[in-house]
Amino acid sequence: MKVVVTGAGGFVGRELIARLLARGDTVIGLDSHGGGIPARARSVVGDLGDPMVRAEALAGGLDALIHLATVPGGAAEADPAASRRINIDAMYDLLLEASAAQPGLRVVYASSIAVYGDPLPLQVDDATPLSPKMIYGGHKAMMEHAVAMMSNRTAIDGVSVRLPGILARPKGPSGMKSAFMSNLFHTLKAGEAFTCPVSATGTIWAQSVARCADNFVHALSLDTALLPSTRAVTLPAQRIAMGDLAAEVARQCGVSADLVSYAPDVALEAAFAANPPLLTPAAEHAGFAHDGDLATLVASALATLQ
Repeated sequence: MKVVVTGAGGFVGRELIARLLARGDTVIGLDSHGGGIPARARSVVGDLGDPMVRAEALAGGLDALIHLATVPGGAAEADPAASRRINIDAMYDLLLEASAAQPGLRVVYASSIAVYGDPLPLQVDDATPLSPKMIYGGHKAMMEHAVAMMSNRTAIDGVSVRLPGILARPKGPSGMKSAFMSNLFHTLKAGEAFTCPVSATGTIWAQSVARCADNFVHALSLDTALLPSTRAVTLPAQRIAMGDLAAEVARQCGVSADLVSYAPDVALEAAFAANPPLLTPAAEHAGFAHDGDLATLVASALATLQ
C-alpha cells in the first residue's frame, strides 16, 4: 500500500512507519518538525494547517491515510485556538482532500480515551457515552463524528481508534498531562528517584507503543463491517495500578521500588489515574488486542525507550 502518515516523526509514528516499511509499504510521512521519520519514508515537513503542505503529502495519490498528528491534551488546554486549527480544521480539510484524491480510501484516525471525560462511570464499555471535559477530548470526539459521517457518505472508509496511555514516550516535554506514566520508566531505568503525581492505587489504562503500532497496522486492512456503526472503538488495554506498574518497572530495571514516592495531585489523578474496569468487546471482535500481561507490557515499553 501507499500510506500517508501524519505525525510521522512522533512517538507512535516512528514505530508505526518502521512496521509499514518492513512489510513493503510505501510511506509518506508528514510532520511539523521532520526529525525522527525513518529514512526510507518520503518526508514532508511543515504545518498540517498549511494547504500546500497537505497537497505535497497527497501528491501522487495514496491508498490509505493514518492520522496521528495532534495538539496533545495539556497543550490543547493551554491554547484552544491551536487545538481547533490543527485537531479540527486541518484534519477536516485533510479528509476532504484525501477523499478527493482517492475516494473511499481507508482512513485510520487516532482518537483518545479523553473522549469519555471525567469522572468516569464505574465501568467503561462499548455503550459508555462520550462526555469529554478537556478541549482535547472534545475535539477528538468531534472528529470521530466527522470520520463516521464521511464514511456513511462513502467518501472514506474510516476507522477511529481511541488510544489509552501508550508506554513509554520519549523523555522530555510532550505537552501531555499523562507524561508521568512514561517518565516513571525513564527515571527508574536511570536508577533515580521518582515522585509520582498520582497515588499508588491510582489506575491507568495502558498498552505498549509496539502493540499500539500493531493495532494501527491491523486497522489498515480490517473489515469495517466488524465495527460499530460509529466506526469508533476503544483499543483493548490493561488496567494497571501505578504501584504495580512501578514495582514491575523497578524489577525489570534491577532497582528498588522504594525509589518511587507518591505525592498525588487530586485533579491529575481524577483525570488520568482513576480509570475503572474497561471492557472492549467491539475492538476485540474486530481483531485489536492489548499486550497480554503487565510483565510483557513493561518489557516491550523498556525495549523501545529512547
